[in-house]
Amino acid sequence: MMNIDVYSPDNYLQGIPHDQFRWLREHAPVYWHPHPDGSGYWVVSRHADVMAVSRDFKTFSAEQGFVLVDDLPESTLEMTRNQLLGMDPPRHAKPRRAVISRFTSSRLKALEPQIREIAQDIMRSAREREEVDFVEDLAGDLPTAVICQLMDIPRDMWTQIRQWSDMQTSSSDPDLGGTEEEVLQASIEMGTYGFELACQRKDKNGDDLISLLINQEIDGELVSEAEFASLFVQIAVAGNETTRGLISSGMHELLQRPALYRELEANPDKLGNAVEEMLRWTCPLHYFRRTATCDTEIAGTAIKAGDKVVMLYSSANFDESVFEQAMTFDIHRQNNPHMAFGHGIHLCLGANLARMEARIFFEEFFKNFSAIEETAPPRYIRSNSIHAFKSMPVKLSVR
Repeated sequence: MMNIDVYSPDNYLQGIPHDQFRWLREHAPVYWHPHPDGSGYWVVSRHADVMAVSRDFKTFSAEQGFVLVDDLPESTLEMTRNQLLGMDPPRHAKPRRAVISRFTSSRLKALEPQIREIAQDIMRSAREREEVDFVEDLAGDLPTAVICQLMDIPRDMWTQIRQWSDMQTSSSDPDLGGTEEEVLQASIEMGTYGFELACQRKDKNGDDLISLLINQEIDGELVSEAEFASLFVQIAVAGNETTRGLISSGMHELLQRPALYRELEANPDKLGNAVEEMLRWTCPLHYFRRTATCDTEIAGTAIKAGDKVVMLYSSANFDESVFEQAMTFDIHRQNNPHMAFGHGIHLCLGANLARMEARIFFEEFFKNFSAIEETAPPRYIRSNSIHAFKSMPVKLSVR
């Protein structure tokens, strides 16, 4: 039996277990994996099957049991009820439309100068220090600042927002997480803070993201303060973790390939394509879970109602039947239907914002620094869902 337990020390230190995932795609693309608690779940590893499960929200529910492999305690599960990533239609429609209307291409274009100014401030601060932790001091600062400014969160709360976010996404990491009670408390405190902000900005005609969402009418209804509290948690957490992972892991891959680093440094117009490959390769999120609502089948394998089904994005992104030379990090790749942002109705709403943040980050980094060198191996977050570094010590050379 193949051991794909991503809690294992080896995988926790080394990242995606490519050899095991390749074996699954070739020999057991829909694989029953036992869970340490005595239950189990189906692992779907091929690109086409992951896409099919993502599209069929009637058969494969995000709402039943939420989206993580491990069943959440009832108290925690209740906190997820109004999070978009754990909703099925029709409940999913109103809040998604409320958010997506605020992330249009024209609105994102208008945000670019603001995001660039934030990136420039981060670079100016980093220029004063020769040695920094790339994750903590560079990659992590941009998404936190962007999402907090979009929601007009006071500057003195930014660190707290990031701490709340880390506690929830990296709960199993000894450096970032905490006990079950501490993680639940972080979620409650973060949701309560979002609720308070929504109450303060109701009917105040503000132009920040919170005001726009809480005062927007969808199908004759407003997003309630309680609904927004869960939206707030999801927006803040998603806006922090995955973009930070994309930027830091993307830089790490470039540093392993100095010729590609120099090519992008000299040709920043190629960054758009390069960011897509960074997303495919680093895949900031390993998986999301669905639960079968009825007896069905995936690629000829029988699935029973109530079975957990895990869509393994970090395998699908390396499917040789979809990606030519899948194990080559190719910033010139033209056909790149990666699933780093998911697929279907739960496609990440902030995908294009994350792309823009990463592009601007690298543009401003190349302008400010002539060289970067890793001074110690990066360390991964211990998580079965997040695929990202928690530290990456580097030495910078200022231009």
